[in-house]
Amino acid sequence: MTDIFWKIIKKVFFLLEAAAVILLGVFAVLLYSSSMWMFHTWPKLNMDELMYQINAPMEGTNLSMVKEYIDYCIPAGIIILFLLIIVLLDARKNGGYHKMIAGMLLVAVGIVAGVVVNTGKRLDIMNYTENKGSYSSFIDDNYVNPKDVKITFPKQKRNLIYIYLESMETTYADKENGGAYDTNYIPELTELAQDNEDFSGDSDLLNGSYTMPSTTWTVAAMFAHSSGLPLSIPVEQNSMNQQESFLPGVVTIGNILEEAGYNQTLLIGSDATFGGRRQMFTAHGNFQIKDYYYACDSGLIPEDYRVWWGYEDQKLFEFAKEELTELAAQDEPFNLTMLTVDTHFEDGYWCGLCEDIHDENTYGNVISCSSKQVAEFVEWIQRQSFYENTTVVITGDHLTMDSDFCEEVDADPEYERKVYTVYINAAAEAARPELARDYTVFDDFPTTLAGIGVMIEGDRLGLGTNLFSKEYTLAELYGVGRIESELHKNSKLMEAFTTDIVVEKPEPVKDEPTAVLTLGEYDYMAGVLPLYIREIDDKGDGISAVNVAVWVNDDQSDVQWMQAEVQENGDYLMNINVPNFDFKTGDYKILVYLVDQEGDQHELGGTVGHVE
Repeated sequence: MTDIFWKIIKKVFFLLEAAAVILLGVFAVLLYSSSMWMFHTWPKLNMDELMYQINAPMEGTNLSMVKEYIDYCIPAGIIILFLLIIVLLDARKNGGYHKMIAGMLLVAVGIVAGVVVNTGKRLDIMNYTENKGSYSSFIDDNYVNPKDVKITFPKQKRNLIYIYLESMETTYADKENGGAYDTNYIPELTELAQDNEDFSGDSDLLNGSYTMPSTTWTVAAMFAHSSGLPLSIPVEQNSMNQQESFLPGVVTIGNILEEAGYNQTLLIGSDATFGGRRQMFTAHGNFQIKDYYYACDSGLIPEDYRVWWGYEDQKLFEFAKEELTELAAQDEPFNLTMLTVDTHFEDGYWCGLCEDIHDENTYGNVISCSSKQVAEFVEWIQRQSFYENTTVVITGDHLTMDSDFCEEVDADPEYERKVYTVYINAAAEAARPELARDYTVFDDFPTTLAGIGVMIEGDRLGLGTNLFSKEYTLAELYGVGRIESELHKNSKLMEAFTTDIVVEKPEPVKDEPTAVLTLGEYDYMAGVLPLYIREIDDKGDGISAVNVAVWVNDDQSDVQWMQAEVQENGDYLMNINVPNFDFKTGDYKILVYLVDQEGDQHELGGTVGHVE
């Protein structure tokens, strides 16, 4: 009986052990393939965008993207699952089982560790964490609240047509016109910009706006263009899918036009819920939301019709003509805001109007098709009776997220990619027409209002400057690099704008472990910088290890992980070996982590040592 019992125990142990190793192996492969897919799909992904999208609702996501993820990642996981089962069964039968288990564990842990380190470097998580722990007064000092500014509309209010072009850049033009390619993928848009106002001054080279941190995805870009602010929301408050409002304390173009009596419509061919766009345009201007589901419900398209993100731009422009005709027949001025989608990554959507004019370059052909459709739509607008009293603004929402179309461009450090921008039939003229302006997406906020004839006291709103005026933009005053650096940090003002956001109270979180970190004097003779980790409060979870990360280079390329040694009194000591860093002088950045008995890691804090 005893032998049978132990045989059962051994078999159960074998099954549990094998299951644990197999699951860890599959997890490691899925994690690796997911990381590869993520960076292939979003080569320039940053932590701001990642954290926003993690907290944003999944509603409206392009189903083809979900399918692409499944096709890219799941097969490898399934193959590894069966392969591990076969290998372990063979090892169990023919010997070497325990060595095989140990080997699999080492490989799986190595893969997970490699993915974590690589992802951390690609996303620059350490720098992101440091910036989120520091504050800048840049936004607070330079923000001009529209509530505090006199804004005067003309006696006859002008209509506004605001067209966001998905991922449209000046980069797509040829080099002769300020682009980055030998071929001009956007000849019609190039001509529109050169015949109208893109603030390029005396130059024929296309000029556009610089993107800024927290403006590099669609809803963030729309928010930035219309409010002059980045969509930098503290992660713990970023539950926009649960909100009925979207930063209600911020004044946008939509709010200003609503107060002035405008009829406002948002027309898009995808689900407006995706990314929080419905909340944003409902809260800021009471827009009529006419999205993919509106088109289904109203009979504009069959209920079961769906391509790409909803319906294609060819239909969007036709629906826009109908919408404009209806809006123009009303007594009130109107604002029609549109968003195209065909040029979304990856490679865009090939519609019935697309032609192969760029040697099977799919994305290039889709971009050219979009350029042609936009130009034809503008020509239609210009033939309408309402055009005389209408300003048209066309702008890319952000730089492309296509994984490889701009690879060669990014390799050229001299070329600066910008968002396509043009103002057509504006009610204002550039005060400095000879000057090519340096500007960001924030400047579109006051410039658009000026473009419909609005007088703005001081010519500044949000972080933006009216480009038709003589006032300098923040990019011209401080430089783009300085602004980017400051916007990566926290802002008291931005935090104040989020106080009205209602967040469901989370479950009580157990207090994190704490400790007191003290640096000793650098021992020049021994080449040692001592770090004392005292008064550790493990919150009852025990201490398995105390790990220390140290680096000198700003990009953390020389980061080294070490394990502190426990002392007799329970404190820990980490003698940082400076020779291991080739005796580099300067600041040694240090982060300390406690690993509890369950294997969970907790940050105890950080400090900076100095070696001369």
